[in-house]
Amino acid sequence: MFGYVKTDIPNMYVKDTVLYKAMYCGLCKGIGKVCGQKGRLVLNYDLTFLSLLLHNLADVDVKIEKQHCIIHPIKKRPIAVTDALTERVAALNVILAHYKLSDDIIDNKKGNLKRAFFNKAYKKAKRKEPELDKIVKTRYAELLEYEKKLGDSIDFSADPFGKMMQEIVAVLLGDKFTESVATLSYGLGKWIYLIDALDDFDKDIKKKNYNVFSLAYPEIKTKETLVSEKIEDLNCVFSSVLFEIYKNANELEYKFNHDLIDNILLKGLMLQTKAVMENKRCKNTTKF
Repeated sequence: MFGYVKTDIPNMYVKDTVLYKAMYCGLCKGIGKVCGQKGRLVLNYDLTFLSLLLHNLADVDVKIEKQHCIIHPIKKRPIAVTDALTERVAALNVILAHYKLSDDIIDNKKGNLKRAFFNKAYKKAKRKEPELDKIVKTRYAELLEYEKKLGDSIDFSADPFGKMMQEIVAVLLGDKFTESVATLSYGLGKWIYLIDALDDFDKDIKKKNYNVFSLAYPEIKTKETLVSEKIEDLNCVFSSVLFEIYKNANELEYKFNHDLIDNILLKGLMLQTKAVMENKRCKNTTKF
């Protein structure tokens, strides 16, 4: 995952700010418990949201306690207590990071040391969640095959990531996995892939890496030009994906208050889409 699934901070309720911070810190602690301390360095906003969504849909109550944190050792802060579901998401976080690092090695021809640094954490995560590891490995391989063929279909290029997210959520939710959840998770996976591709357009052009937008519009050489000249196409692509997410978000069978989930799905994703189109920095801009 890439870290684009974030909150719209100015429009968050105070209670939701507290909950989000607690879930973020709780996932961090969960990664440390399951995969070791090095694994905590790949903590991801996307997985914080996924943990929040899964707890709600699976009817797993989130218990918050004041605890010490490795980054804030003096004063205790509200942290979501690590439960079995959090541990599974924690392992998934590290698994996804491993394959993202592997993908970066293919693109940039470097990064082996960075991946090796997290290798022990990845092995622990894989042992805990072999089924999730198989899903991620299979879908990344499918994506790589499409990229090797220099596929230029924006929709097809994002399909492996959409299916990967859908299958992951299906495993984690079990019998609580519904058609609405399936469609939403598929759309979310596609959005993550496409927004990352758009955000990396200039970098990929410079390094001659695969980017579906550069192949779909080979005459365009900068993201600024892409957005200015193909804004109607881009709006159509992202609006269709976001519409499916919005539509199915309203059909989910939530077990608890879902103000925070709505903030992310109905506002945060659109905010991030707009920010990427306006060439603003979007990765790792919010720290709790």
